[in-house]
Amino acid sequence: MTPPEPPSYPAAHQLLAGRTVVVTAAAGTGIGAATAKRCLEEGAAVVISDAHERRLAETAEQLGVVGIVCDVTDEVQVQRLVDEASRTLGHIDVLVNNAGLGGTANLVDMSDDQWGKVLDVTLNGTFRCTRAALRHMQPRGSGVIVNNASVLGWRAQAGQAHYAAAKAGVMALTRCAAIEAAPFGVRVNAVSPSIAMHPFLVKVMTEELLDELARREAFGRAAEPWEVANVIVFLASDYSSYMTGETVSVSSQHP
Repeated sequence: MTPPEPPSYPAAHQLLAGRTVVVTAAAGTGIGAATAKRCLEEGAAVVISDAHERRLAETAEQLGVVGIVCDVTDEVQVQRLVDEASRTLGHIDVLVNNAGLGGTANLVDMSDDQWGKVLDVTLNGTFRCTRAALRHMQPRGSGVIVNNASVLGWRAQAGQAHYAAAKAGVMALTRCAAIEAAPFGVRVNAVSPSIAMHPFLVKVMTEELLDELARREAFGRAAEPWEVANVIVFLASDYSSYMTGETVSVSSQHP
């Protein structure tokens, strides 16, 4: 059976009107860029960041937003991102932690460097950005952080021990940060996509594996990046005002 086509791109409803949003790892055509675009369409003022200066500049120009270079493995750059974004936007209402690094290697063949690099970008980077954002948001008494986790934080997949461990850590970090931030009026949640198709995936997975993963989904296709972005917008908006510490699966496959 031929998989159904993705639905039509949804109209905006001004869910983030008047809000300010920072999205990390937003260069290119993946979930980060789609999230920045959806936030703009929903009425937010947006700043994007990425470690890749050229792609960041191209994406910032396409979206008409400010781009700030930031390597989330560098605490100095993370602090500079929050400081510069705060000056540009006036303050930060929403942080979307999208930065992550993948790869494929069986555990017995995995080097310490492969393990450490994925953990440093995906988990430690989320920690650094969350810490910096909370230091900005808590004194203001409001704010929202949305982390990008993965269904691999729940599911097993060969060759993905480092990435799965990092994403499971992001889920745990989300829960603990949410409990600490709640007394200050700050919410922290996460999305957990299964597979959202974009060109960067081909660099870390074979086309055969990507096709197989897409076939496992109930709809027989991968998600569009904007379908994940829609859930991030929901978690950033007042429609999720009573949600914190939650990880929302964006998947049509069940364990």
